[in-house]
Amino acid sequence: MKRLTKCRALASLLLWAVALLAAAAPRERLSINAGWRFTMGDPAGTSASLRYDVRPEVKASEDGKAADAVPQAAALAAAAQEQVLKPWILPSGNAFIGDPARRHRRPAHEPQLDVAYLKPGYDDGTWKRVDLPHDWAIAGPFLETGPYGGVGRLPSWGIGWYRKALDIPASDRGRSIFLDVDGAMSYATVWLNGKLVGGWPYGYNSWRLDLTPYVVPGGSNMLAIRLDNPPESSRWYPGGGIYRNVWLTKTAPIHVAHWGTHVRTARVSRDSAEVSLEVAVDNDSRSGATVSVATAIYALDEQGTRSGQPVAQIQPQRLQVAAGASNVATGGVTIARPRLWGPPPTQHPHRYVAVTTIRRDGVGIDEFETRFGIRDVRMDPDKGMLVNGERIALKGVNNHHDLGALGAAFNVRAAERQLQMLVEMGANALRMSHNPPAPELLELTDRMGIVVIDEVFDVWERKKTALDTHLIFPDWHEQDLRAMIRRDRNHPSIVIWSIGNEVGEQYTGEEGAAIGRKLAAIVRQEDRSRPTMTAMNYARAHMPLPATVDLVSVNYQGAGIRSNPGRFPEFRARFPGKMIFSSESASALSSRGEYQFPVTGALTSSVRPDAGGDWNTHQVSAYELYASDFGTSADRSWSAQDQYPYVAGEFVWSGWDYLGEPTPFYSSRSSYSGIIDLAGFKKDRFYLYQARWRPDLPLAHILPHWTWPGREGKFTPVHVFTSGDEAELFVNGKSQGRKKRAEFEYRLRWDLVTYEPGELKVIAYKQGKEWAASTVRTVGPAAKLDLVPDRSEIAADGADLSFITLRVTDQDGNTVPMAKDSVKFSIEGPGEIVATDNGDPTSFVPFPSTERPAFNGLCLAIVRGKPGQKGTITVRAQAPTLQGANVTLQAH
Repeated sequence: MKRLTKCRALASLLLWAVALLAAAAPRERLSINAGWRFTMGDPAGTSASLRYDVRPEVKASEDGKAADAVPQAAALAAAAQEQVLKPWILPSGNAFIGDPARRHRRPAHEPQLDVAYLKPGYDDGTWKRVDLPHDWAIAGPFLETGPYGGVGRLPSWGIGWYRKALDIPASDRGRSIFLDVDGAMSYATVWLNGKLVGGWPYGYNSWRLDLTPYVVPGGSNMLAIRLDNPPESSRWYPGGGIYRNVWLTKTAPIHVAHWGTHVRTARVSRDSAEVSLEVAVDNDSRSGATVSVATAIYALDEQGTRSGQPVAQIQPQRLQVAAGASNVATGGVTIARPRLWGPPPTQHPHRYVAVTTIRRDGVGIDEFETRFGIRDVRMDPDKGMLVNGERIALKGVNNHHDLGALGAAFNVRAAERQLQMLVEMGANALRMSHNPPAPELLELTDRMGIVVIDEVFDVWERKKTALDTHLIFPDWHEQDLRAMIRRDRNHPSIVIWSIGNEVGEQYTGEEGAAIGRKLAAIVRQEDRSRPTMTAMNYARAHMPLPATVDLVSVNYQGAGIRSNPGRFPEFRARFPGKMIFSSESASALSSRGEYQFPVTGALTSSVRPDAGGDWNTHQVSAYELYASDFGTSADRSWSAQDQYPYVAGEFVWSGWDYLGEPTPFYSSRSSYSGIIDLAGFKKDRFYLYQARWRPDLPLAHILPHWTWPGREGKFTPVHVFTSGDEAELFVNGKSQGRKKRAEFEYRLRWDLVTYEPGELKVIAYKQGKEWAASTVRTVGPAAKLDLVPDRSEIAADGADLSFITLRVTDQDGNTVPMAKDSVKFSIEGPGEIVATDNGDPTSFVPFPSTERPAFNGLCLAIVRGKPGQKGTITVRAQAPTLQGANVTLQAH
C-alpha cells in the first residue's frame, strides 16, 4: 500500500513537473506544409453525412453573364432532413462574435460518422503526396467546352481530402496546441484522431482551431481536413485546396491570444509619436493567474530584421486572467524622432516590431512579436489621401489572388514579382479583389510601401452566383469581418477597410443600407483608425447605401457607365465631407501584341466584332482604346478624374490578367483587363500608365510593332505613350509631324501613317527640350531563341522561383512580334520547371507542360530549386528550325 502511495505521489510529481515545463516552454510556430496525402472525393456513400449544410439546387449555369449584372435574391434551400455538420462548425468562430449571448454552443453529442478517411489507421499510401500550399485544379486539364470560362476553365470545384500525421512529443503535455490555416478553399472541416475539431466555410479567410483537447502527446496524431468547394460559387477562378500556408502553434496555457495585439499610433510628427498597445491574454489553464505583460519596441531594417537596442519600452503591467478566460493589458509610450512609414519615392516604409513578453512569477512563459509602422494617414475630402502630411495621389490597381500559371497556391516570390512590376509602372496602391489576401502579401506591401485596401466580401445576402458566399453570410459575416481586421490591423500598409464589392444591396434601398451600417459598426468596434468603404457600381448619391460608410468609392461611375454620365459631381454635392475616389477604373481590354485594323478614332470604344475584337481568334486589339461595356479606356477615365481635382485617385481594373472572367470571350481561360498579361509580360498599356504615374521618368513608347508584311501602302495608325508633352514621329527618317498633347489628352496619335518596312522613330519633348526617344524596326524571320531569367540565383528551399523569359528573335536578336513557334523546355540539375505560360488568354495548354507555343514572340518558364539541393541548374529551350538557347541558375 505504501509503495502504491509512493508511486502515485511520484506520478503526481512528474505530472506537476511536466506541467511546469509546459507552462514555461517558449512559443513555437511550426510549418506543417510538407508531406501531406491528398485525394479527391468522399468514400462511397458518405458525402451526405459530411455536408456542412444543405444547398439550393442548381439547374443551370450563368457563365458569361455581364460582370455588372444585378445580383439576385438568395434561393432557399430545403431544410436538412439528415445530419449536417454546421452545428459543430459554427462554434469555431465564437471568438469573433461580439455578444457572448449569440455565441454558438457545440452539441453535447458527437456527429455520427463512419468514414474510413477519418480513422487514424486508414492506409492513405495510394493518395497523392503533396506539399502545401496546394491548388488541386491548376494543373488542369482545361475544360475546353461548357460553361466554365468564368472560373478559368479549370476544375476548381469538388471535394478534397488532406491527411497528415503530426508527431506531438510527450514534452508537449500541458501546452496549448493550435492549428493555424492561412486559407483553404472552401468549407473546411477538420478532424484530429477521428474527432471533429471544427472548421471554417469562407475560403479566403485565415483561421485557427484549438487542437489541445484532441491531441495525444507522445505519439502520432492523424490530422484530416476535408474541403468542399461548390460549383457555381465564384465569378472568377477561386482555386481549390489548402492553397496557403498551414502552421502548428504551441504555447504555454497562458499566452498572447490569437491576433491578440493591437498597435495604434497618434499625434505623429517628425519629432515624436505616441504608440499604444493592447495585448489580449488567454488563460487555457484550470486556475486563475496573475501575470506581467511587458513590451520592448525595436526598429526593423529594410529586410525586416530586428536591429540594435530597443528604441522604447512599455512598462510592465500586472494582469489577472481567470481560468478559461481572457483579459487585456494596455500600455503606451512616446517615441522620439520616429522613423515614419510612408510610400516611396518621397517617403520610406520604415517599420518597427513590438516584442511582448508575458511573465508569471518572474518566469517568461510567452513571447510574441507584432510588426507595425508609425504613420499618420488622413482622408481629406479636398486634398485626397494625406500620409504624414503629404498628399499621395492613389495610383492603384485591383488584383485577384491567383498567381497565373501557379494558380491560387500562394508563393512569396511570385507575389513579390507582381508587386515589383507594378511599382516599376508607378503604382503605389493595391486593392484586394475581393477578399482578404495571404498574410505574406501584406508583409510585402508593408516592406515595399504600397498602400492597401483590405476587402472582405464580394456578396452579402444577395447572390451573384448560385452557390457563392451569400449562403453563409447570415451566420458568418461578423466572424469573417472581425477575423480579417484582427489579423491585419497592425499592417501599416492598410489604409482602408472595404466591407463589400458591388453588392446586391445597392439595389434594395434601406434594407441593404441596414446591412452596410451593421458591417461598418463592426469595423469601428475593431479599429477606428481607418475609414470604411464599399465599392459601388450602381448606388447613386441620393440612395441610402453611400451614407453608411466613411468614403465614397465608385466603380466606373466616375467616368460614366455605358451611356450614363460621370457622377463625381453628384457624390461631391451630396457628401462634401467625404473623400471620393475610383475603387475600379477603366476595365480596358487587350491581348498583348495583337493589333487589329481599322482603329477606332474615339477616345474609348466597347469591343465589338471587327471593332477591337476578333471573333475568330478571340483576341482583343492592343491599341488600348477598347474596354468592357461597363468600362472605358484609361484615357477617358483620366479625363473624368482630372476635371475634378478633389478626386483622390484610382484603382485600375486590373493590374494583372487573372484566371477567369474572360470578358468578352467566355470561351477563353483568362481575363483581358490586365495591364500586365497572365505570364507577366507588359502590355502596351503598361507604358501608358507609367507615363502618367511616373512623369519624371523619360519615356516614349511606340505602338504597334513595325513588321507588317502585306500592309505595305496601307494606313497603319501609330500611337505614342510619353511622359513628355509633345513628340515628333519619323518613318524611315521622314517626319510625320510634331504633335503637342492637349488638355485631357494622354497619348499622341498619328492615325494616317502609311506602312512601309524600315524604321519607326519618335523623339519626345518636355517643355521644349528633348526628353526621350524610341525606335521600332521591321524585323527579319524567326531565327533563334533567347532566355533571360529575372534572377540567376535562387534559394534551394523548394519555394523560391526564377521566372525565365523566352524570346523568339531574328538573326540580329530582335524579338519577332508575331512569332508563335512551339518551344520545348528542359532542365538539368537540382531544379524543376514548375509551369510555363505565354500570356495568351485563349491557350488551353496545361500550365505544367514543358512544351508550349510562344505568343507574339514571348514565352515563360518558371523554375524552382529542389529543397536542400544546391548547385547549378541549366534550363534549355528548343524549337524546330530555330537555334536553341540555354541559361544557368545557381541554387544555394
